[in-house]
Formats: sequence, structure tokens, C-alpha cells
Amino acid sequence: MDETRSDPMRTSPDLDPGTPMDRNLALELVRVTEGAAMAAGRLMGRDDKIAADRAAVESMRRALSFVDMDGVVRIGEGEKDQAPMLYIGERVGNGNPPAVDVAVDPIDGTRLVARGLPGGIATVALAERDSLFQTHCAYMEKLVVGPGARGAIDLRQPIARNLERIALAEGRNVADLTVVVLDRPRHERLLAEIRAAGARVKLITDGDVAGGVMAALPDRSGVDVLAGIGGAPEAVLTACAVQCIGGDMQCRLWPRDEEERRMVAAEGHDPDRVLTLPHLCSGHDIFFAATGITDGEMLTGVRFAGQAVRTSSVVMRSYSGTIRWTESVHDLRRLRQRPPVTMPPG
Repeated sequence: MDETRSDPMRTSPDLDPGTPMDRNLALELVRVTEGAAMAAGRLMGRDDKIAADRAAVESMRRALSFVDMDGVVRIGEGEKDQAPMLYIGERVGNGNPPAVDVAVDPIDGTRLVARGLPGGIATVALAERDSLFQTHCAYMEKLVVGPGARGAIDLRQPIARNLERIALAEGRNVADLTVVVLDRPRHERLLAEIRAAGARVKLITDGDVAGGVMAALPDRSGVDVLAGIGGAPEAVLTACAVQCIGGDMQCRLWPRDEEERRMVAAEGHDPDRVLTLPHLCSGHDIFFAATGITDGEMLTGVRFAGQAVRTSSVVMRSYSGTIRWTESVHDLRRLRQRPPVTMPPG
């Protein structure tokens, strides 16, 4: 299945014809997430988060090294999860143009994959150099909606007021809205306010990149809003997808203690400032890709059947507004017979 919106072959007005970013990197990125998903999928349900994460990270790092780009990881899971690779500042790609920022999460929902639960995905995004938000703060407060409620949200307002504004923008009742929230003790008050406002709640145990993307795609997912506190790397990845979709998102850094608050101040960030989409991702040509590892509402998980492996992915580009949903079959025998790929000179 290949479902597209708009014309992916148009030339960006911000780039001269023939410049490197005119090349559509989206399909190169989906190969990266497919490989990470297949590597992690082999370890589904083994109850070993570290092994699953390592497999996905190593696959993603190797695949990124062959992509024609001069990439720098601006934000990723390496520091927060102590993953073996893909730390902030790491160089990825083969060093050729274009110069880009990269955001990675080899497994969004590591615990889901380790326990064989639904919703684990592999995801990566990129945009022009110096366009993605960077912080070492581990968490952010988030609010995500789809295109119908773009411009209606304000993180400074109570959630009940935001739900009223979202419903008004979409011509609906608050009771019609479904809000996805991470199931954490820190969200007890938020959940009480959402329920008191009359909206429905969908709790997820992990994986708020998928939750945010689903909120930005309500017609496909049945989820209208993502609210609450989750990972900062996941926030930047979600912002890239939301920019591609045309939805809206606001965030605020959430330091856990005084030490993190001092670190945020040293980075030049104000933890009380509301970060909008242009703060999180200011690029004009943004790419996002995700592949399902375990079955979820957005993507089907990896299917192993002898020498064939099936994967389900979504890949997006902000400039064209294209969203592709792809189902791929990988022939393991042919992949194993291929000669080793060598890095191009330079």
C-alpha cells in the first residue's frame, strides 16, 4: 500500500534545482528503520531491553553510515537510555552533502519490544543542519493535535480549556475527543482533569512517538490529542512527523531536579518557555520514517516467515506533505548472498 498526499516531485522554492536537499531522502531513511525493526524484532518478548536496544542501535547506526548525507545526531536516546551508540553530537552518514540534523530512537517502546507488547517502533528523522532542537534534558511536557486543531492549543492553559478549544476548532464535542496519555503516576492530576472535562482517555505504557503521530493522524488512529510528560528525544521526533502531517504541537522542558534545571539553564534554555513547532523543528525540508517492531494501532509489527520478512512502515516529507504507508517483503537469502558494501571514497 502506497498512499500519498500532494506531489513529491516538486522542487522546493527554498533550494536551487539540483542542490542536495532536492533529493528525497525519505525512502533511504525507511530502509534504516526497516533494518532496525528487523534486528530488534528477532528479540521480541525475550525480556531483555538492553539486547533489543543494542540490536536496533547497531543496525540503525550501520545503515545510516551508507546514507548520502553529512549528519549530526542532535537528539537521541543514547544518553537517556545509555544505549551503545547514537549519542548527541555523533556524526552519521557517509559525509557527502547535504548537511543535516538527525533525530533517532532505534526503539520507541523498548520495554514493549522486550515484553512482546504492542506498539514498539523504530524511528528516525532529519532536517537541514541546525534546525532541530537540542537539549540534554530527558523529559518534556507535550501537547499534540492534528491539522484540524492547528493553532487551537496553548500549553499555558489548563487541559480542560485546551480540549474545549480543540473541540471548537474541529466542530465536535469534548466528549467526542480521545486523549492518549502515558500511564505514569505523574499524570494522576492530568488524567483527573481530562476525565472531569468529559473526554475519553487512552492510556499507553510506553511509546509516545507513536502516540504523538497517532494524535496528529486522528482519521487513521481514532486518537485526537496526546498530552503529558514524556521523553525529550521523542518530542523532537514527534515534532518532525507533526510538521510533515500539518498538525500542531507545543512542549515545555521538564527538569526532574535542580541539577537538571541548572543544566537546562547552562544550555541557554528557559524551562518555563513554551516551545512551538518552529522551536522544535525549524527546517523547511523535514523527513520522518518509522517501522513497526511489534503490532500496534499505527503499524503492523515485523513478521518472520522462513526466508521472508515482512515490515510495515510510514515515511513522510514536510515540503511535499507526502505520507507513504508501505508494506515490504525482504528476502533474507538474497540479502545474505550480497557482497559486503564498501564505503565510497571521502
